[in-house]
Amino acid sequence: MRACCGILVWCALAAPALVVAPAHAQQTDQQLAARCAQLGALYDRYNLQRGEGSGGPNLARLGAGVDCQKGRYPQGIKALEELLQRNRIPYPPAG
Repeated sequence: MRACCGILVWCALAAPALVVAPAHAQQTDQQLAARCAQLGALYDRYNLQRGEGSGGPNLARLGAGVDCQKGRYPQGIKALEELLQRNRIPYPPAG
């Protein structure tokens, strides 16, 4: 009977730690939306279309903006980070 009680005590102590740990790693929608806005503004600042014959709007940028607006933050952030990398625009790491 003592071994059984020891296991129950261990489970009772360990279970909250297992539940709390993943919550800290995940960002809220508000944080992800802010990251989308941050990366989008950075890309827009350095990649403004100038003059005639500029090739039109960047469809990848537009798609990333739509993803962010519709709450598909991971997809939008990934697309924006790829655009920034491709254009050699430095951006801050995710916080």
